Amino acid sequence: MDTSNFEFLWLGQCVCRYQVPWDVYQMINNIYERNLDKLPSANKQLVGKINNEHSLYYQGADLTKMHRHNMLPKHVLQWFMSKFIHYLEFTKTSPYTLNINSVWVNQMKVNEYNPVHVHQGTRYTGLSSVMFLKLPKDMGPEYSSTHIPMNGRLQILGSVSGQFAKSDYSPPMNERDFYIFPYDVRHCVYPMTNPQATRRTLSCNVDVDYNPIASRVV
Repeated sequence: MDTSNFEFLWLGQCVCRYQVPWDVYQMINNIYERNLDKLPSANKQLVGKINNEHSLYYQGADLTKMHRHNMLPKHVLQWFMSKFIHYLEFTKTSPYTLNINSVWVNQMKVNEYNPVHVHQGTRYTGLSSVMFLKLPKDMGPEYSSTHIPMNGRLQILGSVSGQFAKSDYSPPMNERDFYIFPYDVRHCVYPMTNPQATRRTLSCNVDVDYNPIASRVV
């Protein structure tokens, strides 16, 4: 497995960054753009204050909000799975079983945002992710503290506290970056102020069944 573009950060729980291969990145954007008019809306099961939230993949239980479907080719799903497996091996989580539950795209415009939230799939234990698919060059004017730009930024809130602890993280945003973190890691996305800007991201939820006692490292 190629991990040459792998980095990690410890916020009480591990956050890992990978780089998406060019062909996978292009494929996902093309599928989204060519099928937008027929993609299922994901708004009813998401907390985002975002108009355009559309599902590419769902294999959970059939619900009134969402029915099973798949718009992604096998090699894209295999790439997702390989990164979640790497995360679990890196964090020495074993044994485990995992299953991709859902994949969706958020396309944000001016004043839209994602409030602080956590994720879940069919199980309460699992891994989620954020992939940057399209980023505007200009997120709009920062109303203050212009030396610390936060418009349109992802904020990941860790589970540690106390002096000298790294408790939250706003990662640098680059197209093709892919961040993985546990379901219960709180995170949010701040609004943009540029009325012409469009920000596109993907999230993938993977249910993980594991024994936390057996996974402890002595």
